[in-house]
Amino acid sequence: MEDKQTPLQLPLERDGMPDSQPHAPPADEVTRSRVSQSAPGHAKPDTEEACSNNAPQTVPSKVEIDDGSTSNETHAETVTFPHLSNDAPTSPKQTVYHMQSDGEDEERATAKSFLRSTSPALIAQRNRGAVYQKVGEEGVCQMHRFSLYETASRYYLVGGDVVDRKFRILKIDRTADSGDLSIAEDDIVYTKKEMNQLLNTVDDGNKVSGGLKLKCSTWGLLGFIRFTGAYYMLVITKRSQVAMIGGHYIYQVDGTELVSLTMSSSSRFKVDRDAEEARFIGILNNLDLSRSFYFSYSYDITRTLQHNILRERQAMHQGNADSSLQNRNSMFVWNHHLLDPASEALKNTYDWCLPIVHGFVDQATLSVYGRTVHITIIARRSRFFAGARFLKRGANDLGYVANDVETEQIVSEMLTTSFHAPGPELFSNPNYTSYVQHRGSIPLYWTQDNTGVSPKPDIELNLVDPFYGAAALHFDNLFERYGAPIFVLNLVKSRERTPRESILLREYGNAILYLNQFLPADKKIHYKAWDMSRASKSRDQDVIGTLESIAEDVMTRTGFFRNGSNESGELSMQNGVARTNCIDCLDRTNAAQFVIGKRALGHQLHALGIISETSIDYDTDAVNLFTHMYHDHGDTIAIQYGGSHLVNTMETYRKINQWTSHSRDMVESFKRYYNNSFLDKQRQEAYNLFLGNYKFVQGQPMLWDLSTDYYLHHTDPRLWSGQKRKTYIQWFTPEYLDGPVMPEDTELQGHLAGKPLDFFDEYWCEYYRPLALSSFQKMFSYKMNSTLRYIPFKSTKEGKYDLSPFRVRDGHEHGSPDKGQQKKGVTIADPGKKPKEEQKAQSAHSLPPSKRALPAWLQSQLGEQPSPQHSILKDPDNEDKDGMSRVQAVKEKNAFKDKSAVTQWTLDQFVTNSLNPSVADTEAHEYQRYISHPLTLPLVVTADVPPNPNLEFLGYVNSISADAVNSMHSTEDDLADYAEFLEIGEDPLTVTEADTAKKRYKAYRQWVKGKSLFKQRVDP
Repeated sequence: MEDKQTPLQLPLERDGMPDSQPHAPPADEVTRSRVSQSAPGHAKPDTEEACSNNAPQTVPSKVEIDDGSTSNETHAETVTFPHLSNDAPTSPKQTVYHMQSDGEDEERATAKSFLRSTSPALIAQRNRGAVYQKVGEEGVCQMHRFSLYETASRYYLVGGDVVDRKFRILKIDRTADSGDLSIAEDDIVYTKKEMNQLLNTVDDGNKVSGGLKLKCSTWGLLGFIRFTGAYYMLVITKRSQVAMIGGHYIYQVDGTELVSLTMSSSSRFKVDRDAEEARFIGILNNLDLSRSFYFSYSYDITRTLQHNILRERQAMHQGNADSSLQNRNSMFVWNHHLLDPASEALKNTYDWCLPIVHGFVDQATLSVYGRTVHITIIARRSRFFAGARFLKRGANDLGYVANDVETEQIVSEMLTTSFHAPGPELFSNPNYTSYVQHRGSIPLYWTQDNTGVSPKPDIELNLVDPFYGAAALHFDNLFERYGAPIFVLNLVKSRERTPRESILLREYGNAILYLNQFLPADKKIHYKAWDMSRASKSRDQDVIGTLESIAEDVMTRTGFFRNGSNESGELSMQNGVARTNCIDCLDRTNAAQFVIGKRALGHQLHALGIISETSIDYDTDAVNLFTHMYHDHGDTIAIQYGGSHLVNTMETYRKINQWTSHSRDMVESFKRYYNNSFLDKQRQEAYNLFLGNYKFVQGQPMLWDLSTDYYLHHTDPRLWSGQKRKTYIQWFTPEYLDGPVMPEDTELQGHLAGKPLDFFDEYWCEYYRPLALSSFQKMFSYKMNSTLRYIPFKSTKEGKYDLSPFRVRDGHEHGSPDKGQQKKGVTIADPGKKPKEEQKAQSAHSLPPSKRALPAWLQSQLGEQPSPQHSILKDPDNEDKDGMSRVQAVKEKNAFKDKSAVTQWTLDQFVTNSLNPSVADTEAHEYQRYISHPLTLPLVVTADVPPNPNLEFLGYVNSISADAVNSMHSTEDDLADYAEFLEIGEDPLTVTEADTAKKRYKAYRQWVKGKSLFKQRVDP
């Protein structure tokens, strides 16, 4: 039974609003206080849905997780670990609001519109002498939600800050000429009362044409785009929280809406949309903006954490307040084309428009005995030379490569939320670390033609450049972004029957060799080529071990970033990057990046003081959590570029995957082939249109008429003569080789001295929300995916489970969060099994302490006599001569419900029976009966009964009557057919016309007429 929502009875006078307000304020505007910054949760947050229905979702108050351990486990020593209770504390009386808060999110998926009041008292109380605050003055916050109002001739976009106290307005003209964008930006910052008065004034002035109406509520504006006629406005209608860094939230776009800036349908100025306009809109709809697009209001996700911290500290060192949100990395701003019209019409573009990145964002919690560590993975896909798999290969003439993805992993201990250290030392929190990797296609001019039916088309080197200009531009860009050195890990195949990938292997090696001869000795590109595919198929090569050694070499050369002050010695910078590639930069690349990221994770946790070593073992809760995150990361990148999930995962390269994974690999391979053959062209057209690679020009070919998009991604050759090129020898920029350097610690000087913290970083209002009421169950940090999901709570209540996420788990004590709980009442019963207490006591005395946890088959290998095992297989001790054991086994087999447990149990028993073969009495009796069977008598050549015949033989002979023998005769037709079969022509393999009338060629006659052989009825 659902509880109906009842509004909280709170004072109605807020922000200057009178008591005559007709509605109670929403619950998220009530003052609250948070006690803690962050804590781990047990479930990953789901996407927020539009909440027109206020009915709460019911969530079970208690979750029980079975650890999957068997009753056969014994321990030599009783080790007691900290007890952990999964029972949430319950108060004797819960309010209606607290009962509704479980299962809800902190914010709705759809934005709340501006709350207008049409009270006559408000209209009469306009404050004509108010002093308005200007944009750029101290205390002006970033806008977080927007309401779009419309009149007959204009749009009004009202933006409000996160605490719903300050508002701004933007006016958009709907009557402008086609191709023109007319926007008026108001610099005044209004209060809620003043904005309400302004909107009422606009409503009064447009009463004749219908007044002011609410069009929609949005979370942000993505920009403006036009095709053949008027402009469109793209807005975000739904969002969901996916990560939190330094108190700043990162959101995923879950819904968008394209709003036309022309007149409404009832207006006489309406412009009919022609067929070409509709086709452009259809192409744009092929790009799903609700998948893997992310934005943030107050954190620059287009750049790495190291760059953001460095930029802020350099600005304070120079004595000015850096407007960091204005300095985005355009390489990862996917709506850059939509922001161009806005930047020309607006003075403060990023106050109204939100840049979005395309890639992957995920965050999880590592719980270490009460210490909370957040692991965040951010993947940014470049918008340059972007496209589908076979349509975008190699590099263009500007040095941008296909499938260029920057992956950053941020590991932070949440002792404090913000980037600031106590003191206060701004942007010097030593609990934040990060490491950056890069993947991208081989920077050469090469393509693959997928117009045929081959799943692996031939690789063609279109242009052989002796000076490797594209590779030089690409590596110079990497030096600019990451510094030196650059470690190149090339995983393409080296030995093939038909040379494909090996062609690029040789050419890529020659390119690195040429470029390295001009670089300084300590800044050279480190090149490592390794055939990972061949090594994974070989039995004598350790793929993971080789990758681990490469990863340690990479970490030694590049280092990682850790924030902190220069005086404490905690600060460290990452100089250089590891660039990994295979032929597609998907399966092999993701596995190699995971191993490098795992090694970096160990160094980051060691720097934070979490672990004493710099490495983490596999099959621990921490590595399993990290594996799932990287698996999702690889799947997302593979879908964006290849059209399907990863074909080969980490389990494949660790050689621990199950045989059932082969069918999954085949399905994913087929999906990738289908998408590459039939859907990639549509996706590429959507990319070219959204990114602005194609722009409609009157008289030029349409997008769908282009035979190739080569000239959309490469510069016009006619412009090459006017460009200044670098020399072939000094192809790099020397300043980029030095890498980033953190400025010295200095106190704030000049006008920055004495400024409050929110002047530099306004994370407080965004994360703590001082004017909103919520509960811990609704906070994102408490609902985050965590290593606590791997803990079997039944064992923790008894103090028999090590809660450390760095403890290597075996198959019994490791609880998987992806598998459901076992059904209640279902137990795998073993025939003739002893009670648990008696079995534990017997096994504890029969085995030495070092071998009590070993399985039976391993004990037999060590010379120990295994304890008797019982299973659904045949057991000689339980075998009866009357066959009752078979009936009992069938009954118990039908009682088994958990197929995975039965399969594992059967496999163990099969191994035990194979290593300890034995012959039961019943089997020996059955074999003796088989070899003495009467059918082994000599060939019968007479009708006389032999002397001393077997009774069974006599019974068989007497069962055949004389009438049955006499009735066995052949007709003339049968004899004729038999004689026909015996006739063999001169050329028996050739079917002549005379043979077509024969019965045996009936199916052949039907096949000649066009009927399928598989659809014909076969006569018995």
